[in-house]
Amino acid sequence: FECLFFSKIQSMAAISEDVKQYILKEDMAGLFNEMAAAAIAAQPADLPAYLIDFLKQKSGPAASSLFRQKMVKEGLSGAFITAFLQCYADLVEGKTGMIAESSITPVASLPSLDSLPSDVDSGLLGQTVVLKLNGGLGTSMGLEKAKSLLTVKGEDTFLDFIAKQILHLRKVFNAPLKFMLMNSFSTSDDTKAFLTKYPELLRDPELELLQHKAPKVRVDNLEPAEWAKNPAQEWCPPGHGDLYAAFIGSGKLDALLKQGFKYCFISNSDNLGATLDMKILTFFAKSGAPMMMEVCERTESDKKGGHLAQDKDGNLLLRESAQCEKADEPAFQDITKHKYFNTNNLWLNLPLLKAAIDRNGGLIPLPMIRNSKTVDPRDASSTPVYQLETAMGAAIASLPGSTALIVPRSRFAPVKTCGDLFCLRSDAYVVTEDFRLELAPSRNGVGPVVDLDSKLYKLVDKMEALIPNGVPSMVGCDRLTVKGPVAFGPDTVLKGAVTIKNGGDARLQVDGSVADKTIEQ
Repeated sequence: FECLFFSKIQSMAAISEDVKQYILKEDMAGLFNEMAAAAIAAQPADLPAYLIDFLKQKSGPAASSLFRQKMVKEGLSGAFITAFLQCYADLVEGKTGMIAESSITPVASLPSLDSLPSDVDSGLLGQTVVLKLNGGLGTSMGLEKAKSLLTVKGEDTFLDFIAKQILHLRKVFNAPLKFMLMNSFSTSDDTKAFLTKYPELLRDPELELLQHKAPKVRVDNLEPAEWAKNPAQEWCPPGHGDLYAAFIGSGKLDALLKQGFKYCFISNSDNLGATLDMKILTFFAKSGAPMMMEVCERTESDKKGGHLAQDKDGNLLLRESAQCEKADEPAFQDITKHKYFNTNNLWLNLPLLKAAIDRNGGLIPLPMIRNSKTVDPRDASSTPVYQLETAMGAAIASLPGSTALIVPRSRFAPVKTCGDLFCLRSDAYVVTEDFRLELAPSRNGVGPVVDLDSKLYKLVDKMEALIPNGVPSMVGCDRLTVKGPVAFGPDTVLKGAVTIKNGGDARLQVDGSVADKTIEQ
């Protein structure tokens, strides 16, 4: 029976590969004995089906109850609990969230911002909410506070620019443009303390939409992870797909609708190119679509990121890299086939969103994204867990009639690395009258490529050592590569393609004008 059991486990398609491998480990002997005894007693005609049902019973309703109890105790909203348990049910059933290449077709064409009519309806501003996703700490850049509080230009942070953009629009159009932030438990206090300098924004009782947190799932038994050393590690961010549960669970979606708001523009707080555009707002309002996604055309540098596609019925969907099987990677990365990627600039029709939520039993169905981690990310020997996430843009598949719009790269300028920040702080980017950051006119829409030594300059405080006198002039620079310890002197000007390599330990000082040159030491 043992041989038969293991051979059947290997062939069971309804159980994920990770679970199969864990079952086959020696430390699963107890579960094997229990399953074997039950199967021998039952003598099922269909052993694989029996074993699947056995595992579902072991990790299904009972475990769901444990998750529910844990989330209720933590004070999470009913809307989030419902959404999480839906993802958990998908996990238990062996779903991986993968989207096969054979199940989708490429998007052939889309309207573009350049083709939209120039006429705008400024009256729509009074019915519109601008919401910035502000839950990230920027830990990959060494930050321990809200990433939006990072200094970008002069003394201004991301949040300064966002606040000034909102206040400028209110003044120019003399309209009460609504502003909200989706904070996490980690960014809420810092963000609200910072906004005391903008009391006209802070005084809005609906300013903050608080992101939930999700319980981590043990890989071995699919039960809630526990970590007595640091119970905070038992929780993880649920992904920005939590936007919908946060809207519902907080009651703020209903509140906005009662106040007459119809449209919501959402973007990441680190993307200062994503400002409210009146042409886009007018187009979206006239379209009658429940959602519109801003997309850019993919280039070689974008091929590993998610892309827009459509199902066999022609409905738009979003496929992330974590939802692509390895065998489908060549097609996934084919930018001539799948031409568009999601900028995470989204437009929502709030009444239609509410109607879709009501139709779906209080949630927006979103495909699960399963990430394999350890309960303590700093301890590789700690308990293996799954972190279940959802993506905000994936709702496009759950909202029939949704559309997408091609926008220029100027509306997609997120800061993900210190190289991005280095470039943004330089004179290659200028501040416009309406407090947008855009490439200097002489750049002709193409920014410099900055490659900083990841071993030395991955973290913001380390990058600061590279520019003790400020960022050098980059307006005439096409590419900058820095390897090894380097420091730029005051009034340094870089032009063309510049490479600086230092193989020693002492910091190499670079001064003056450097054009199309490689400096090695």
